[in-house]
Amino acid sequence: MKEELVRKAYEVAKERYAALGVDTEKVLKQMQDFHLSMHCWQADDVAGFENQGGSLTGGIQVNGNYPGKARNIDELRADILYAKSLIPGTHRLNLHEIYGDFGGKYVDRDQCGVEHFQSWIEWGKENNTLLDFNSTSFSHAKSGDLSLSNPDKGIRDFWIEHSKRCRAISEAIGKAQGDPCIMNTWVHDGSKDLTVNRLMYRELLKDSLDQIFAQKYDNMKDCVESKVFGIGLESYTVGSNDFYTSYAAKNNMMITLDTGHFHPTESVADKVSAMLLFVPELMLHVSRPVRWDSDHVTIMDDPTMDLFSEIVRAGALDRVHYGLDYFDGTLNRIGAYVIGSRAAQKCMLRALLEPIATLRKYELEDKKFQRLALLEECKNMPWNAVYDEFCLRNNVPVGEEYLAAVEKYEADVLSKRN
Repeated sequence: MKEELVRKAYEVAKERYAALGVDTEKVLKQMQDFHLSMHCWQADDVAGFENQGGSLTGGIQVNGNYPGKARNIDELRADILYAKSLIPGTHRLNLHEIYGDFGGKYVDRDQCGVEHFQSWIEWGKENNTLLDFNSTSFSHAKSGDLSLSNPDKGIRDFWIEHSKRCRAISEAIGKAQGDPCIMNTWVHDGSKDLTVNRLMYRELLKDSLDQIFAQKYDNMKDCVESKVFGIGLESYTVGSNDFYTSYAAKNNMMITLDTGHFHPTESVADKVSAMLLFVPELMLHVSRPVRWDSDHVTIMDDPTMDLFSEIVRAGALDRVHYGLDYFDGTLNRIGAYVIGSRAAQKCMLRALLEPIATLRKYELEDKKFQRLALLEECKNMPWNAVYDEFCLRNNVPVGEEYLAAVEKYEADVLSKRN
């Protein structure tokens, strides 16, 4: 009965959208090509597998201690696969370097190599999952407040070597999977209080990045990421938005836009059209900042909806890559994956269903009333019926049905970990 209702609702939605000049079948095909890069660190609260102990540093923080977080690589992989089974479409997995398969041994970050990610490469092939990558500058004895911009050459060289090795790992992943591995470079570097050496630190960061990116690769893509501030580093961030925007534009590199890494009233959506005039591609880290970079689970809020709308309006579907980046330990972590992933998909779906040709016609004819009225009416269109059909065609739970599946996994698997 549920399937019959979904089909009927979709047919009605299909007709209503057709009246606006929107082909829902075309949109559903586009949604099949919309691949999220799911973040592995939601499954274990950014702990990783380095086996060195210590707490999370680098100005980031995870709240909560909900039972059942992944304790090892096998549990993390199982959790991610189960979460993926509840999300329509096919999706990538984004790894941090600290999630290597280290075999229980301590491997320092300037010694990491492809061999520590070979099992991930094999896992990705076995599970139809392409991989992306990140260097990891936080939660290490040499992290401190400064890594790639540290005046201490020994520490700086340590992180340069780490970053070079991460790029080599990304190249190997990309070559093995037959699709470029996207590697993001973000470092926490900054100062808690006033600094009189802003230029010096940025000169050092630029020099470090120049060394890191000197080696050219064919099977990976680099991107760089800024941030406003981190906890304990409130007064100054070396890798600010201005710094990385300039660096990426000068070097024709991809730039990462993390939706939590800007001022609370700043529009990330507005950056899409501005940046794409000067950089080849964008990488998104979609999160939900609440007053600061709190990394709450992504939902269908206005900033996320605006972001995806601007991507579609800019005709940039083939120039933007979509990653998730939040970590919430206060709720079921599988549920967090599903909520955030589906929310991002719904935002993209709604953006694709927008009758953009009619809206642009109104705007060029200076019909402000008609443009605003149609934008408002689009919010009330049956986009949710189209998303339900998308779920049905991908053989995943429709609507709230996934709640029972998450609860069952918690009872059968997660609850037995404590």
